[in-house]
Amino acid sequence: MSRRGWVLFALMGVLWGIPYLMIKVAVEDVSVPMVVFTRTALGAAVLLPLALRAGRLGVVRRHWRPLLVFTAVEILGPWALLSDAENRLTSSMTGLLIAAVPIVGVVLARLTGDGERLGPVRWAGLLVGLVGVGVLAGPHLGGGSAWAIGEVMLVAVGYSIAPMIAMRRMQDLPSLQLAAFSLAVAALVYTGPAAATWPESMPSGRVLAALVGLGLVCTALAFIVFFELIREVGTSRGMVFTYVNPAVAVVAGVVLLGEPLTGTIIASFALILGGSVLATAQRSPSRKSAEPVRDTAAEPEEASAS
Repeated sequence: MSRRGWVLFALMGVLWGIPYLMIKVAVEDVSVPMVVFTRTALGAAVLLPLALRAGRLGVVRRHWRPLLVFTAVEILGPWALLSDAENRLTSSMTGLLIAAVPIVGVVLARLTGDGERLGPVRWAGLLVGLVGVGVLAGPHLGGGSAWAIGEVMLVAVGYSIAPMIAMRRMQDLPSLQLAAFSLAVAALVYTGPAAATWPESMPSGRVLAALVGLGLVCTALAFIVFFELIREVGTSRGMVFTYVNPAVAVVAGVVLLGEPLTGTIIASFALILGGSVLATAQRSPSRKSAEPVRDTAAEPEEASAS
């Protein structure tokens, strides 16, 4: 990997590892709809002009139905559920639970007709990852925490379904247009709820900084860096940064918010991340069936956000 590739990789590990910290801070003073609206509106304000300048609007119009479904399962539902869950969960725990997305994705792919067989290694990865989720969530399955954990697991399902929709229904829609118009639609949907729950007093500087950071840094800048990373190193190598995000989420929560770092968190981190790596491992092609790997930098299926 080139030096530029490593820099972009490191940036993505941070940019999609710290949203959980910023959401935790933001929900201290503002409503969930306000958090989602601010993040999507700021992200759309940056990305939409770039998408319009790039053109391809005819492709966007042709795919408006799957685009709306993608927006619902990737942004509208998940970002609200995450924000609400972090009223009761630590940011580090939320980040670790979201690390189960690759595992959920493998299961859903099999249930929806993915022809790739799961070998012993991938089945072991699924089991190890699920054990990790159980170790992390088990002690908290009571009262509000159980509800919040359920919300995060619904987010994991949404984050797993959205790439399937993009891959199967919108392969010719560029990632920039997909991200920009999804954010714009989400901002429009949340305009009313955000206005209805507008804070009575100005939020603290800390909360305002978190909201701006979510919109400009963790959304707009993150998508731009993401596209550059995929162009630089390709999809397969580029997406390895998703295994770094949970570690960043845990470190940020412990260092900046004083969240506890327990043996349970460390054990679940190792199990979930190890299980994700094993569950998504690619089988080595045989010499007879080996084919050149094409560059998927322009494909949208990996444009999931934290």
